Amino acid sequence: MTFAETAPRSARAPSDFAELSEIIKQRGLLTRRSHRYVVRFVVNALLLAGGWTAFALLGSSWWQLLTAVFLAVVFAQLSFVGHDAGHRQIFRSRRANNVVGHVHGALVGLSFAWWVSKHNRHHANPNHEDDDPDLDIPLLSFSSTQAQAKRGLTRWTTKYQAFLFLPLLTLEGMSLHVSSVQAVLRREVKAHRLEAVLLAAHVVGYLTAVFLVLSPLQALAFLAVHQGLWGVYLGCSFAPNHKGMPLLPEGERLDHLRKQVLTSRNVRGGRIVDFALGGLNYQIEHHLFPGMPRANLRHAQPLVQRFCAQRGLPYSQTSVIGSYADVLRHLHAVGAPLRAATRP
Repeated sequence: MTFAETAPRSARAPSDFAELSEIIKQRGLLTRRSHRYVVRFVVNALLLAGGWTAFALLGSSWWQLLTAVFLAVVFAQLSFVGHDAGHRQIFRSRRANNVVGHVHGALVGLSFAWWVSKHNRHHANPNHEDDDPDLDIPLLSFSSTQAQAKRGLTRWTTKYQAFLFLPLLTLEGMSLHVSSVQAVLRREVKAHRLEAVLLAAHVVGYLTAVFLVLSPLQALAFLAVHQGLWGVYLGCSFAPNHKGMPLLPEGERLDHLRKQVLTSRNVRGGRIVDFALGGLNYQIEHHLFPGMPRANLRHAQPLVQRFCAQRGLPYSQTSVIGSYADVLRHLHAVGAPLRAATRP
């Protein structure tokens, strides 16, 4: 699906976002809610400490695989806070947000500066075939152009990508670690010395704890479960937001409102989904106002939806299951021509 099929044209387009912004500002929805994040910091710290305390008390045991599952969830919640810090949702000060971001990056083993740079490029060019880094995934294709360009192993994975999608997400955590280390070693990030120290501290501390407490086989199983499920959790939190939504081809430009709304999908589900997906289920509102605190997104949602309806602008919203179904259908459709080409 392309923008040409979905994007309504409007002579008032340049002023629409300014009008919506004024509505949002009048409701105070761009005001920082730092106290809410302080509570989140405390809760996450207790959960992280509890997980590693349980790990130490259990010792060398296969029950540690349950600890790995629990810590995968905690790591995802820490990652969501790092995401919010990268958007300066927590404090007014860039420095304070960066401190929070670097701490949370160190806790999960990511380069905060690398991730912010990559994520900002995604926000500036959502679902743009050439400029959105989230569409540049070697083993997957999100358009027929990408699919036809694949060769060898990547062409095979594209053919069956709808079936391989979830298994491939188990590699997402490792991919994030590797990309972080590469960015720091290549000095592609500011404060690369600080980032190098933080990443090294995470790797040494994490692996020392795991291999010191567990037998070699148990340690490998723990790493596979913990890192694999963390990757699946993050992938299942980010993928429904844009995958399967219209793509912006080279040369096509839209105003900020339409570019962000038409490429994004919201996920319904109430407070439980809000917590589980770290507020990313309000993807339309988040992309329109990336600095809006997570707790305010649910209040902005009906305002944005009403505004889009008044202008005849499609507003995509579905259930959790429906969002995953949309993603898998899209991946299956993109791989279909390659599968057809191999049939006798």
